[in-house]
Amino acid sequence: MELKNEEYEYAGFWIRVGASIIDMILLIVIIMPIMFIVYGEEQIFYSDKIILGSVDFLLNYIFPFFATIIFWIYKSATPGKMMLHLKVVDEETGNKLTIGQSIGRYFAYIISIIPLLIGFIWVAWDKKKQSWHDKLAKSVVIRKKNRVDKVEFK
Repeated sequence: MELKNEEYEYAGFWIRVGASIIDMILLIVIIMPIMFIVYGEEQIFYSDKIILGSVDFLLNYIFPFFATIIFWIYKSATPGKMMLHLKVVDEETGNKLTIGQSIGRYFAYIISIIPLLIGFIWVAWDKKKQSWHDKLAKSVVIRKKNRVDKVEFK
């Protein structure tokens, strides 16, 4: 889809980085207190284990997967993207992602990460501002053009 709707534009690299940072902070705020309660500081910071146990696996792998997929399907955005007024949509139709696209996009993050994060950095010079996981899932991240929050002074 070439953005024919002049109300929207493709979201660039830095605003997407900002949305990701917001999402990471929210996940940390939710997950870390539970991890401290269940495993304690000693195990969290000094253990050689990749996965500390079932609670760790559920909180750090399963929860983010399902939360992200659910947000993409129902809101077309994660909380960080919503805060920055971004949407993840189908590249061809501009509609919400399907379940298959959402799952594919999530796992395609691995392809974007592995070669020194090049798949994420690709957004900086791609015509549609797509990362590799966007290209694989046939998705784009858009935002309202020239968006300025209005502040009224009286």
